Amino acid sequence: MNALSFDMAAAEALFAFWSDAGVDACFGEEPVDRTIFVAPSPSRGPATVTPLRAPGAAPSADEAAAEARRLAAGATTLDELAQAIAAFEGCPLRAMGARQAVFARGNPQGSLMVIGEGPGAEEDARGQPFVGQAGQLLDRILTVAGLLDEAFITNTVFWKTPGNRTPTPQEQAACAPLLERAATLLKPKAVLVVGAAAARAVLKTDDGIMRTRGQWREWRLSEGGIAAPAMATLHPAFLLRQPQAKGLVWKDILDLSARLHAEAVEPGA
Repeated sequence: MNALSFDMAAAEALFAFWSDAGVDACFGEEPVDRTIFVAPSPSRGPATVTPLRAPGAAPSADEAAAEARRLAAGATTLDELAQAIAAFEGCPLRAMGARQAVFARGNPQGSLMVIGEGPGAEEDARGQPFVGQAGQLLDRILTVAGLLDEAFITNTVFWKTPGNRTPTPQEQAACAPLLERAATLLKPKAVLVVGAAAARAVLKTDDGIMRTRGQWREWRLSEGGIAAPAMATLHPAFLLRQPQAKGLVWKDILDLSARLHAEAVEPGA
């Protein structure tokens, strides 16, 4: 094999890697905001900059939030909410290679709501959250604690991210009204927030997950003054890489189970 054919094979392999990671465009050395139109400047004086909304372009953050609130308010059941999420075009992730919206799985009458960060490639293909290796580990943990049948599992965003990266705060904010509507309809007795990005978005904190995990906090929804006790824990994907941390998660799950079982006993006490 000569040098030229070797270089071509290496380049093709590199392009295939970036394509699998979700990269579908190339860029120059400097960032260019394609939503901004810069008018030709006169010989003297600064150029004028005018925002330009191209046909089919993603809505602004304010427009996305307003649309999400409108769709959320119109959903009176979790099935209707799933349809509203599938129709929602305000999250930028929708146009970044996702096949479909991934809303939830589990018990729609359950007492436990589990919120992760976002779907990955396997979840995107199957249309359900937490169905890959990390999801299987989560199911085993909840099963041993006797909580799987009570769990309704979803994420802070409903479309996969390119290259399985962490969702941005802007992407999570676009989906937040729909996630809160799910909690309003479900009325969980407790919420388990899984992973650092989910904890920051739901609990409105800048603390790291090691400082946040295991602490009961209140998730107060913007709709109707509804609140639910929420606890953060480590993501099962982290446990697959760092199995020595399983003890921390198991401690959190036991605390969660004790709280839910105590509340289940109270009405008849």
